[in-house]
Amino acid sequence: MAVSIPSSKDRAGNAPELARQIKHACEPLPPIEDASFAATFDRFAQARVVLLGEATHGTSEFYRARAAISQRLIERHGFTIVAAEADWPDASRIDRYVRHRGPGKYDEQSFARFPTWMWRNEEVGAFVDWLRAHNEARPMAQRCAFRGLDIYSLRSSIAAVLEYLDRVDPQAADHARRRYGCLTPWQAEPTFYGRAVHYGERDTCEDAVVAQLRDMLDTRSGLQAKDGEDYFDAEQNARIVRAAEHYYRIMYRGSTESWNLRDRHMFDTLRHLLDAGGPTSKAIVWAHNSHIGNASATAMGWQGEFNIGELSRTALGDGAALIGFGTDHGTVAAADDWGGATQIKNVLPARPDSYERVFHETGIRSSLTDLRAAASSVRDSLAMPRLERAIGVVYRPETEFMSHYFEAVLPEQFDAYVWFDQTRAVTPLPSAPPHGAPETYPFGL
Repeated sequence: MAVSIPSSKDRAGNAPELARQIKHACEPLPPIEDASFAATFDRFAQARVVLLGEATHGTSEFYRARAAISQRLIERHGFTIVAAEADWPDASRIDRYVRHRGPGKYDEQSFARFPTWMWRNEEVGAFVDWLRAHNEARPMAQRCAFRGLDIYSLRSSIAAVLEYLDRVDPQAADHARRRYGCLTPWQAEPTFYGRAVHYGERDTCEDAVVAQLRDMLDTRSGLQAKDGEDYFDAEQNARIVRAAEHYYRIMYRGSTESWNLRDRHMFDTLRHLLDAGGPTSKAIVWAHNSHIGNASATAMGWQGEFNIGELSRTALGDGAALIGFGTDHGTVAAADDWGGATQIKNVLPARPDSYERVFHETGIRSSLTDLRAAASSVRDSLAMPRLERAIGVVYRPETEFMSHYFEAVLPEQFDAYVWFDQTRAVTPLPSAPPHGAPETYPFGL
């Protein structure tokens, strides 16, 4: 895709005029707690998959808005899955809790590793409790699931596969334990495995993990018929071990290949969830804008990366609704570096040549812009590439331009854009469960 990139001066210069157009095209939103907030999103309920983004991994408004929209889609429109940019084993504990399946055998608390605040926060906790209450009076087949899409749970996924096989087929568990033994020395720090393979210091474990997944799939019909839920969980964990081994093995080759493997895995997991749920299943995805917007309309795609949003658009067409979120300023929970301590940081006001500045200059505190329904003149104006900000679990304001901005074409990236001018950080949960919480409370297992 050939894209003509205007200068930052040109982009900044037309921001006021574009802001006037957006002000007439967007719909001001009431407070998130107002019932009419979520009702505004009924227009997307015909989609098979609604993908809800975030411009940061630590902003309260994004989490609360996604929760409100999700509650509406689940209650009124029959959505059956919430799939988060989170590790499968951690999300599986939440799923047991919200669907009243009883506790499993766990070695860890949910979301207890860096970045703990990303899912272990009050905003997610409130949604989880709502989902448990919503599911309680419904038959198991009609209860909405909470699932994880991500790839980083090598250690926990190996443990989950072995625990399942120890229970249902000890002989198969012995085979699995021998195969996974290839990865055992690296489970705590799987990046060390990737580095050792990359520099030729050891052979790969690829054949072993592929063989284990193949064995799981070969015995699917018998095991799934006997205990479908637990088998499905174990099979997915075997898929994660296979994908994670590959991911850590190639991550030293370059970011594009490892990014694509990760997002392909997340999309494939979403597809498995929809297939398992049957033809009437409908999913809501919670992930960063960089995963749920159409990558082909961004600098990511122009350099060869794809994501869940692009794959969903290709597979489902209009059956996927891609909804991005943005903010101008406020506070955010983030770290200085990967593995660092949680901090509450000030978010700098957006650059003059960014989409965020355009929406800030509308003067509207909160809005929804339905980019599908916008006038062609508005879409044409927004189609000039501009900068867009992405804050992950790391935020470095001192190098914000280089670290957190990229080029994008907004109306091709998203079907709709949700704006909160000023935002605040999520509230991380403590490591211990609240006083009086049941033993199965998901953040205190």
